[in-house]
Amino acid sequence: MESRTLGQGLTVSALGLGCMGMSQSYGPGDDEESVATIHRALELGVDFLDTADVYGLGANETLVGRAIAGRRDEVILATKFGNQRGPQGGLGVVNGRPEYVRSACDASLQRLGVDHIDLYYQHRVDTSVPVEETWGAMAELVAAGKVRYLGISEAAPATLRRAHAVHPVAAGQYEYSLFTRDPEDGLLDTMRELGVGIVPYSPLGRGFLSGDITSPDDFAPEDFRRHSPRFQGENFDRNLAVVEKVRQLAQAKGVTPSQLALAWVLAQGDDVVPIPGTKSRGHLEDNLAALDVELTPEDLAAIDEVAPKGVAAGERYAPDQLARINV
Repeated sequence: MESRTLGQGLTVSALGLGCMGMSQSYGPGDDEESVATIHRALELGVDFLDTADVYGLGANETLVGRAIAGRRDEVILATKFGNQRGPQGGLGVVNGRPEYVRSACDASLQRLGVDHIDLYYQHRVDTSVPVEETWGAMAELVAAGKVRYLGISEAAPATLRRAHAVHPVAAGQYEYSLFTRDPEDGLLDTMRELGVGIVPYSPLGRGFLSGDITSPDDFAPEDFRRHSPRFQGENFDRNLAVVEKVRQLAQAKGVTPSQLALAWVLAQGDDVVPIPGTKSRGHLEDNLAALDVELTPEDLAAIDEVAPKGVAAGERYAPDQLARINV
């Protein structure tokens, strides 16, 4: 397994595994298959596992903890805090208060069944609390040995700089794919200037770029994509047409659309570590084959022609969630 380094020395597998979908958002889960998928990832050399306290209202951390029990030394474990669900499990609030940082970390450690977290992210920025205060508390967690490295997600470049001035930011987790190239608007330059590693989530456009989705009816009733702008009406049809062009390029190269799309993200730099999510061993193995796909300059130009920056139709989030990104 190829490895890459995030920030100031956190070495991880070149592809990680996003675990969110095992517990929420993408239809019903299967805990046994999810655990088997995590075990298969470890067998294949994937050591970078990503979760968050809000996924499944804590259930995802519990699941990941069960999967890695007795295998802690094989794992680089990333989790997040800051998004609090509402009483009925709704969007809730963003909380960056120092006292909450400390309590959230302790709760995550307990659910995961570990004595330290390798990479602890501020999941979203609390605009009511100066980021310096949040990061001061996070730095205390490092000093206490509860956390090794710190990260941030969906923060604007200026906020990233302010956090980094308090404690080095090892990684920034942002949506980045052929469908979402927002980080190219100055963010990547800032991250590289500061030496911050880039961890793209949803590198397959929430599954759209896999080529497996052909209709909104493919989604389970509780799948959040039924209400996501890019999967609605005319947006869906326009985006599906782009996916078809990506599929044709992939077919010509003898790979799957997922492999081509992931290879493109990987080709954006040695400081880029995508974390495609899956809850099945079959998709995991298909995704990992992207590491063997070599894209020539001609390949990259062809991909850019069919999927240029801004190609996706529709916003990547509903309005209430959009308000929480790039802040």
